Amino acid sequence: MVMMTLAPISGHAGPCSAEIDRLQAAVDARIDTTAGIGPMGRESTAATEHHQPTPGSIVRAEESLGEGASYEQVLAALTQARAADQAGDATSCERALEALRRAMGR
Repeated sequence: MVMMTLAPISGHAGPCSAEIDRLQAAVDARIDTTAGIGPMGRESTAATEHHQPTPGSIVRAEESLGEGASYEQVLAALTQARAADQAGDATSCERALEALRRAMGR
């Protein structure tokens, strides 16, 4: 009889995954706050089809209403940090996270 042992398979965590997750939560909270304090816009077709909004779609909607600071730099830095993290490039990841913090005014 052959016995097999299965080791738990964990997901790949890059060099700055935890910090990316923490800052993602802060970005999401800031976008939600900005979205909640201003005027209402027209509901999009995606919203009427029960699609969940993404942080990017909320940012575009808020910018079209002329609200809040532009989040384009914030989202671009977050995307760069995730790509560097997945590649295991700690230096580039930290650089992107610093750009993210500056864009958020931290």
